[in-house]
Amino acid sequence: MIIAIDGPAAAGKGTLARRIAEHLGLAYLDTGLLYRAVGMKVVHAGANPEDAGAATEIAEGLTPDDLKAPDLRGDTAADAASKVSAIPGVRAALLSFQQDFASNPPDGAKGAVLDGRDIGTVVCPDADAKLFVTASAEVRAERRYKELLERGLEAIYTAVLQDMKDRDARDSNRAVSPLEPAEDAYQLDTSGLDADAAYAAALNYINMRNQSG
Repeated sequence: MIIAIDGPAAAGKGTLARRIAEHLGLAYLDTGLLYRAVGMKVVHAGANPEDAGAATEIAEGLTPDDLKAPDLRGDTAADAASKVSAIPGVRAALLSFQQDFASNPPDGAKGAVLDGRDIGTVVCPDADAKLFVTASAEVRAERRYKELLERGLEAIYTAVLQDMKDRDARDSNRAVSPLEPAEDAYQLDTSGLDADAAYAAALNYINMRNQSG
């Protein structure tokens, strides 16, 4: 069983994907970490994340251990990821990584949950269930702002909101695999939902897909 969960930053798809994977006993892959890992390796190498040659070379050599780096959750990694993800060579290099994970889940799992930006449209177009999780930019910025403060980091809401809008624009307007819902995806707007309500709605949809399949 393959479940594809897509959506913009801070929509809640990561939390949702992890809960669903745990509940159903499926392997979980946060595909955004792949791009964050590439972006930070480019930064650490002293190169520009928008340098297609450098980013593609690093993406082609990425290993699972690279996803364990401690600096992949910060805003620097998120910004770098948004830039390298617009590079066709990077996307091509990471596509097989994701598809292999989906078709051969680790630890004998009976399926996989992948979350990202183009899982339902490009990586796993034949997924058994597809969700597109979204929320307004203002709500997502508020969530990210509170998250940063809880981690003891300085943050200004207006700056977080603008950064969110900039990332959305890059993700939605890139030439290769732009952020958009698959035609057959269930669109879940979490603007007015807490994590439990979003989880219940997603699980209900997945159960319906299982029954109809």
